[in-house]
Amino acid sequence: MNVTKGIKVLELPFMGRQIQPTLIWDNETVVLVDTGFPGQLHELRKAMDEAGISFSKLSKVIITHQDVDHIGGLQEILKASDHKIEVIAHKEEKPFIEGEKPLQKMTPERMARMFGELLEEKRKEAEAKFLESLKSKVDKTVDDEEVLPYCGGITVIHTPGHTHGHICLYLSQYKTLITGDALNVVNGELVGPNAEYTPDMGMAKKSLGKLVQYDIETVICYHGGVYQENAKKRLLELAN
Repeated sequence: MNVTKGIKVLELPFMGRQIQPTLIWDNETVVLVDTGFPGQLHELRKAMDEAGISFSKLSKVIITHQDVDHIGGLQEILKASDHKIEVIAHKEEKPFIEGEKPLQKMTPERMARMFGELLEEKRKEAEAKFLESLKSKVDKTVDDEEVLPYCGGITVIHTPGHTHGHICLYLSQYKTLITGDALNVVNGELVGPNAEYTPDMGMAKKSLGKLVQYDIETVICYHGGVYQENAKKRLLELAN
């Protein structure tokens, strides 16, 4: 979905649903926010082509947080590029993305559900290979309220709760908020984080209060897409 010139919400299919990375660009820079699941490089490249932006122009990837559907395609993207792509994430997410710490939600129970049907030796091999595929180097770390000088200015908003280092991104030029998983759109309505996948709901709800200080007309959620129906008013309702 095109939000405005310079912003495109990509729609990647997964198990009958869609996830929505965001593409932002100007004459100098092309930024991808989040990368989809492992194995979705073909779909990502196709979506970029449909947006009129060649994969070869991609220069930066911003990761909102460490969950598999957000970092899963990163390693493939970096390997497929013929030039350096800068990877940006919050400082608290870096050790998880780089594999120094185990992913916050990739628990033994979850791994067992994914690979439990395999015999032990094959299961351990499959788990190790999968976890290795999720590791990528983070080139630049960011902190709360830092402004990245790309595409008219991208303000980093640290919104912990869903993960420790979860961030939202405010595009001041477009009055647009990219929320990662801090918010969702369900049946056309903007709602808060999904409790099932949010370890600290209290902190996640508190983080929503940081968003209302920005002049927001459009909200982009990784799950559910674009919300524009009096966005500022709805954010105030959720924050309170």
